[in-house]
Amino acid sequence: MPDKPSVLFVCVHNAGRSQIAAAYLTHFAGDRVEARSAGSEPADHVNPAVVQAMAEEGIDISAEIPKVLTVDAVQASEIVITMGCGDTCPVFPGKRYLDWQLDDPAGQGVDAVRPIRDEIRSRIEKLTAELTSAAERS
Repeated sequence: MPDKPSVLFVCVHNAGRSQIAAAYLTHFAGDRVEARSAGSEPADHVNPAVVQAMAEEGIDISAEIPKVLTVDAVQASEIVITMGCGDTCPVFPGKRYLDWQLDDPAGQGVDAVRPIRDEIRSRIEKLTAELTSAAERS
């Protein structure tokens, strides 16, 4: 059993939703949880509107680079949270999978990204509380 819970966030381009989620989890949980993100078809860069929306929260993701989803990343994670990647995410027994239905910020301006960001923040706050309280009990 790993020392700390690990979560992999997956979306198609790894340029929006999964980057937001991983950044929030790292922000809220610090080093108590390992956050990863990846995409089934990664973009060349993180969506600038997403970078701006996260900067408004005091979180700098401007240096993040979209990463390709690998079998190793899934195997190394206890929880895999998909965000619109369809059937491209490999499924392994013993992993906890969640599918978060969220609007895609691709091609959207910051005004459209903010509600998506806020929804992800709300979900991550709940996930952080769950993961950190479970880790404290063990």
